[in-house]
Amino acid sequence: MNHTEAMSSHTGVLFRVSTFGESHGPAIGVIVDGCPPRLPLDESDIQPDLDRRRPGQSRLVTQRDEADRCRILSGVWKGYTTGAPIAIVVENADHRSGAYDHLVDVYRPSHADFTYDAKYGIRSIAGGGRSSARETIARVAAGAIARKLLRTVAGIEVIGWVSAVGGIDAASAIDTATVAMADVEAHPTRCPDPAFAERFAAEIDAARRAGDSVGGIVTCVARGVPAGLGEPAFDRLDADLAKAVMSLPATKAIEIGSGFAAAAMRGSEHNDPFEPGPDGRPRTTTNRSGGVQGGISNGADVVLRAAFKPTATINHEQATVTRDGSPTTLAATGRHDPCVVPRAVPLVESAMLLTLADHYLRHRAIDVLGPVDVD
Repeated sequence: MNHTEAMSSHTGVLFRVSTFGESHGPAIGVIVDGCPPRLPLDESDIQPDLDRRRPGQSRLVTQRDEADRCRILSGVWKGYTTGAPIAIVVENADHRSGAYDHLVDVYRPSHADFTYDAKYGIRSIAGGGRSSARETIARVAAGAIARKLLRTVAGIEVIGWVSAVGGIDAASAIDTATVAMADVEAHPTRCPDPAFAERFAAEIDAARRAGDSVGGIVTCVARGVPAGLGEPAFDRLDADLAKAVMSLPATKAIEIGSGFAAAAMRGSEHNDPFEPGPDGRPRTTTNRSGGVQGGISNGADVVLRAAFKPTATINHEQATVTRDGSPTTLAATGRHDPCVVPRAVPLVESAMLLTLADHYLRHRAIDVLGPVDVD
């Protein structure tokens, strides 16, 4: 990475992604460089994930009315990738920039207004500019390409779902090994357990009616990941997953495998024993490691949990300051998610997909001679 650049908008080594655009600008876009040629691809491979991310899906999310239709501008010819950079744009249509005029000289609590001013001395007032979650359109579009690539070349499947909202945790009721996309998409909360889905919806509705917001957790699993993905020591697979997930707006924590619970265990409880697998290769009988050991995938499912804070924009009066440091109060208005986690599911999936696609290609780049016996 060029550390002289003013604002980092790139990620990946071989599967390289660059995003551009602001929340209230003409469009959001992404350039994917490094996708192998001859992969079947068109807009219909990308649009379903964008539809899962877009606003206005249900009463539980912001009512900004955006179709979020994608257009592929380059890198695809007659339905196949060419190996050239793939450029995708999604136009912004329902932005109401005037709704932010009162924020020109006021910093919203727990937003990026003050920190962007502190760093750059200028910021996009309308919608938060690059700090807006609308930037994640680009990541989801790139993630959809990674999804098609990983499924085609390796049979890897990535599925995320909402496993907690507020203090209600459904993790124990959901089997990460068997949950299916159809189960996740059956309810607006994107919780695959029907009983917990209704409880989550009630919690989100209660926050919305109170003019408040609530946080939650997204769990994500990658199945079919081969052993060997990851680069010691600084580009460990779990480290890169953590960076990808923590770069998503409103994310406050990530757990891989047993996560924080491991701190309360002894080694005899936490270790994952090995046994011979049906293909003759070792496999673990448990998966407290979350599919990653020593920073490298071990062939088990890669499992992570991402915690999202309550939406920062609420309709309660809050203390803040103006740009010149004078105290004031602010009660926000406008269209905002009372809980970000239902729409964050495809975001977490994209973080997982982009990281796995990059590490899969990096592994293939070095794994050309096969294993050798060294006495």
